[in-house]
Amino acid sequence: MRILLVEDDTMIGESLREALRAQGLAADWVRDGRAADAALASERFDAVLLDLGLPQRSGLDVLRALRARGNATPVIVVTARDALADKVAGLDAGADDYLLKPFELDELLARLRAVVRRQAGRATSALVVADLRLDAATREVSRGGRPVLLSAREFALLEALMERPGAILSRAQLEDRLYGWGEELESNAISVYVHQLRKKLGDDVLHTLRGVGYYVGPAKER
Repeated sequence: MRILLVEDDTMIGESLREALRAQGLAADWVRDGRAADAALASERFDAVLLDLGLPQRSGLDVLRALRARGNATPVIVVTARDALADKVAGLDAGADDYLLKPFELDELLARLRAVVRRQAGRATSALVVADLRLDAATREVSRGGRPVLLSAREFALLEALMERPGAILSRAQLEDRLYGWGEELESNAISVYVHQLRKKLGDDVLHTLRGVGYYVGPAKER
């Protein structure tokens, strides 16, 4: 999952970005409304964490502009503004959720999973392909009922593929899902994670189309 964090407070922004990345999420951080506009206009994110009191342009204006462009990316307003009028304004402008500071990381993660799940039309946090099961809420993976232990990056890569079973995702698409701006990326990182996943899951569920990308599901005819 790739997240855009829009937060002008340096201490909050740094700590939240690192906390999200520690969960295996790709988290990019901007500090003002104009930078948020530029990022949202040029790149794809799975969700946005949006403060309201921003320099350059308010979070509410960023949200309204996003929706005016027809962009349906889930947005969670994360703010200290607890007045009912602020909550109503944020939700009416197109926010999918509204979370007050301070908050617990577990609650934020649960709300992120919920808004992304709703947009995808899924009722639960579990993804199932044949006998392979991944639960984003509990971060548990099993194959044929047997638990499989994965690293945060392995989990994130498998989740990206299982969200679209049968769809071929390129290395660049997977890198965008796993890495935020400025994170160190080895040129063969995706290949390494795929190799590790095959060792743990077997080689009959995660497939490679040479020169194209990777997919989860039944093997495609050549």
